[in-house]
Amino acid sequence: MLIDGSGLERQPRWRRGHEQEVGVEAARDRLASGQLPPLCRVAAATAEMEGPGLGSQCRNHSHGPHPPGFGRHEVCAHENKELAKAREALPLIEDSSNCDIVKATQYGIFERCKELVEAGYDVRQPDKENVSLLHWAAINNRLDLVKFYISKGAVVDQLGGDLNSTPLHWAIRQGHLPMVILLLQYGADPTLIDGEGFSSIHLAVLFQHMPIIAYLISKGQSVNMTDVNGQTPLMLSAHKVLGPEPTGFLLKFNPSLNVVDKIHQNTPLHWAVAAGNVNAIDKLLEAGASLDIRNVKGETPLDMAQQNKNRLIIHMLKAEAKMRANKNFRLWRWLQKCELFLLLMLSVITMWAVGYILDFNSDSWLLKGFLLIVLFFLTSLFPRFLVGYKNLMYLPTVFLLGSVFWIFVTWFILFVPNLAGTTFYFVFILSIVAFLYFFYKTWATDPGFTKASEEERKMNIITLAETGSLDFRTFCTSCLIRKPLRSVHCHVCNSCVARYDQHCLWTGRCIGFGNHHYYIFFLFFLSIVCDWIIYESFIYWSNHCVTTFKEDGLWTYLNQIVACSPWVVYIFMLTSFHFSWSTFLLLNQLFQIAFLGLTSHERTSLLKQSRHMKQTLSLRRTPYNLGFTQNLADFFQCGCFGLVKPCAVDWTSQYTMVFHPAKEKVLRSV
Repeated sequence: MLIDGSGLERQPRWRRGHEQEVGVEAARDRLASGQLPPLCRVAAATAEMEGPGLGSQCRNHSHGPHPPGFGRHEVCAHENKELAKAREALPLIEDSSNCDIVKATQYGIFERCKELVEAGYDVRQPDKENVSLLHWAAINNRLDLVKFYISKGAVVDQLGGDLNSTPLHWAIRQGHLPMVILLLQYGADPTLIDGEGFSSIHLAVLFQHMPIIAYLISKGQSVNMTDVNGQTPLMLSAHKVLGPEPTGFLLKFNPSLNVVDKIHQNTPLHWAVAAGNVNAIDKLLEAGASLDIRNVKGETPLDMAQQNKNRLIIHMLKAEAKMRANKNFRLWRWLQKCELFLLLMLSVITMWAVGYILDFNSDSWLLKGFLLIVLFFLTSLFPRFLVGYKNLMYLPTVFLLGSVFWIFVTWFILFVPNLAGTTFYFVFILSIVAFLYFFYKTWATDPGFTKASEEERKMNIITLAETGSLDFRTFCTSCLIRKPLRSVHCHVCNSCVARYDQHCLWTGRCIGFGNHHYYIFFLFFLSIVCDWIIYESFIYWSNHCVTTFKEDGLWTYLNQIVACSPWVVYIFMLTSFHFSWSTFLLLNQLFQIAFLGLTSHERTSLLKQSRHMKQTLSLRRTPYNLGFTQNLADFFQCGCFGLVKPCAVDWTSQYTMVFHPAKEKVLRSV
């Protein structure tokens, strides 16, 4: 949505580059309905075969479903009723051999245009509306005609139309990335200003064409370039475009956050506050925009928000200011460094307190329930005030580690006397050590984060754009990198992960190419540890508790063991919970690896796709399923004493499908 300074929706004022735009869409509609005369049908069909017009380009450009803010976002919606009326009012071409060169250019009838130019028509001559042929070809994405006109002497930066724009400006307004690439290759100047005072990158930002923004910056246009009012693209985005994009997208190119414009001396944050653009404000604060800079009126962003009486923005700015002020205190900085350790200590203490209350020498469960409610209320206050929001995602991890700590303490104090010197004793010790080792390896090992330097990112953008592949399937709009096969962007870790499986709650880390095998062993040894504790709990009850299970049944037996040792029952319940989810995940992972050759994310995605397909989709028929034995050998990189030869693939840099030598048949791609 475009807004003006008052915050009201504004329609774009350019007309010659928008409402007068014509493509093959209207002709295609009339062709399908039989309304066109025979010669005109031939012309329209020829234009459709020669190249896509606006409508098809818009669809091809968006590449199907895409993340918000990438591709033609809300600009396609801008072609609403007025453009529809313009297309309906488009005059029919009764005979393409008699149409003028402007209409032939709009429809992309190459032969007619070539005939008229060779007959002496000057390609640099504008029409009565001061629009050149190159403008009409550019706005309708007629690549062949643009090449032809430039070869015949057309001026690539010729100004025309009501807004005194270049053909490059017209192509950018419509989001025609192929045309933008072509014009830049022929020497078009992206720094020229149109009649509204905008350069090429400002127009791409205003109409939210993220691929064009990325391409222009990668080709060398400054992300901090100013328009006639001294506004940078970031200021324009924060002020004129409501929503998180393209502000968030521009911030990935490291623009200046605190530069001010010429007239109002406003920073991007000032402009976002003036427009009430909450999403842009959140992005700018996260990036570190200054709260203290004053504009020409001496106002900070907070002063502007208070004048506008926007309570939400006032709260956001005050909360950010308080957080930044706290960082000046040494104690606060120390607490931030120790947040994970403090969470772990809180988990250990809380779990001990729960067990202590349950084991309290009282027959009143009402009292115990009240104490537990008070305990959980108090412990919920600690993370809220002392732990950052981002570290709250580690709560399941510290809960697991706290559980394992008290499981080990219980085993050492209560169960060891019955097992000292036996085989079970050493097996449990090895299991707990192996669990801790593989948990650490899963947590500390790089799961396969895809990394690239700034230069590599720009080269990737240029290469993908010029090959027509700059879309979400091959390009990550968050990391600004080319995505390897089987990689997925994790929004928790904010990075692309090679052969992505999942973001595991219990380890607080992504599971991918680098640590997936460690994760399997982590689940295996956790299941073993829990299994031993469950078994030894029953041994403890049989040796230390008087039970009459055979005589009185299960319910009496449960009452007897709870009365005998509530702490052991508490540990038994924790252990049973961890045993349940770890065993389920382990079996599920082994099935996916051995029988399907897929990750959890791939399996889930294929199951979702199969719901919308008429034909049954077999999860076994994928390029990654090489058979039970080969799948396991490739995953664990184990040759099984020479019986199988594992195939090593570096999924962090694998961009094309490579089949195993033993697999010669073509399989369906995921």
